[in-house]
Amino acid sequence: MGQQGIAGKIAFVTGAGRGIGAAVARALRDNGAVVAASDRSAEVRTSYEDEEGITGFTADVTDSTAVADVVAEVEDTLGPIDILVNVAGVLHTGPVAEYSDEDWNHTFAVNTTGVFTVSREVTRRMMPRGRGCVVTVSSNAAGVPRRGMAAYAASKAAATMFTKCLGLELAEYGIRCNIVAPGSTDTPMQRSMWTDKGAESVIRGDLDSYRVGIPLGRIAEPEDIAAAVVFLASDQARHITMHDLYVDGGATLRA
Repeated sequence: MGQQGIAGKIAFVTGAGRGIGAAVARALRDNGAVVAASDRSAEVRTSYEDEEGITGFTADVTDSTAVADVVAEVEDTLGPIDILVNVAGVLHTGPVAEYSDEDWNHTFAVNTTGVFTVSREVTRRMMPRGRGCVVTVSSNAAGVPRRGMAAYAASKAAATMFTKCLGLELAEYGIRCNIVAPGSTDTPMQRSMWTDKGAESVIRGDLDSYRVGIPLGRIAEPEDIAAAVVFLASDQARHITMHDLYVDGGATLRA
């Protein structure tokens, strides 16, 4: 119970089936929150069965009807949502000239429209209550160009600015909206991009792709990102809104 103001709160986390989303769900639970862990995979309903304080819910963030239904289900089952964490995301890589319409549209449907759809549904319920917070897990790629990642970077940049604009609109209701921007983090998504050298090439950087390495000399663990989310959701960050917190070991040189 290390972070103040989280115990007893209802938290809704998207993309909680694995990786950063799962780490966020468990970190919030460990700090006393009652957590609704949402994922598009039906397996999320059973994967948390043996974990007290976390309940799995199924929803596809690209489907506004499904989002409305799951938010209503969470509030009917657990209570009014106090904390929303947008984690659900996808990555399709490749040069722009070879990128398909389907991959482009899917990237934005999940990474950008999904953030909008879920945030709209949850915050319209928060507004009359005059409380709540939203944390969107974006990426440091939203602020630094990456070869082969144009759609991902653009979608995350859009989600970042959307969250800041949302924070400005909702400040008068006492609702805070912030962003956590991870760098390379040891998740299945990250490992799918590794070469034969694994994490070493990411840490050292790659001049041929104009990518610096990680000054702190390590790949982040999902728990590192979750800790930043928990901080921004806590009362210790009660005067922070519209902030973009980079958690990347210095990889972007905060460009």
